[in-house]
Amino acid sequence: MDVSDILAAHAAKQITTRVEKEIPLLIDAGFLTVTDLNVVDKESYDADREDYLLSTARDGIQALISTLFSLPSTHTQDGPLTSLPPPNTPLPRAKPLPKPKPPTKWEQFASAKGIQKKRKERKVWDEEKQEWVDRWGRNGKNKQGEEQWIQEVPHGADVDHDPVKNLRNARKARVAKNERQRLQNESRAQSSSSQLPEREKRKQEIDRTLATTRVSTASMGRFDKQLEGEKKLKGVKRKFEPTETSVESEKKTNLAILSKLDGDAKRARRDVPGDDAINVRKAIRTVSKGRGSAALARPVGGRGGKTSSRGSKSGGRGRGKR
Repeated sequence: MDVSDILAAHAAKQITTRVEKEIPLLIDAGFLTVTDLNVVDKESYDADREDYLLSTARDGIQALISTLFSLPSTHTQDGPLTSLPPPNTPLPRAKPLPKPKPPTKWEQFASAKGIQKKRKERKVWDEEKQEWVDRWGRNGKNKQGEEQWIQEVPHGADVDHDPVKNLRNARKARVAKNERQRLQNESRAQSSSSQLPEREKRKQEIDRTLATTRVSTASMGRFDKQLEGEKKLKGVKRKFEPTETSVESEKKTNLAILSKLDGDAKRARRDVPGDDAINVRKAIRTVSKGRGSAALARPVGGRGGKTSSRGSKSGGRGRGKR
């Protein structure tokens, strides 16, 4: 039986799966990436760019698939399953490395004195209960004195002396002190991690305050005495429109002003709830000086000698017609 043709075809298939490059391809099976560091052949690229790109991509995909098939696999219900190795390509970070946390005041003191930090265990042994209890918390060891059924009262104490209340206040004072120290450490860490040192920040604040006080006078600081070495303030330059402009630009400016006024008027009318917002009775009473709407309907000078001006009827005690 002649099997040479079969062997030759099999050898040809094996050759097509081999990728040989001057510089070996960098294959990262964890990220499923292939990096080709070989120099681009300019003649082949200029002759047929699409064919050259397809050939380069084919070599990379073939090398990646060959690497994946060489990995150990397990047979599952859905087919062979391969576990990818951990990636070995270092990728740049999206954000910079975090800065080291500045030491607290106690850590600075401990490093100066050579004190080694000892971590306290959460559980402590209670001789009375003969068991391990929490150092702090709901039933912590730090509340042992507050939960005793009998308390010792010192000699000469006040009548309203409450030992349980004193122990509780002392414990809360320690908690408040720890919290205050924590906030101070955070504030110190933020000031040290800022770009400008504390001295420069303070200097900027003083300059800003000085500039504010200089322009707080009636002359806006023009006639004030300047200090030695004081920098000149940079003000905002006013921009004046030209006196002679084109008709089109003047028209646009006027239309913009009118549209703004029209919008304000519409907004004001929209804000008014309605006619009920005006007290008509009060308006009539004010205009007629308390005489009512009928007084407004009378003519200014009528029969009976009544006039609209202050006075009395003719023939009375006031000034009359002679």
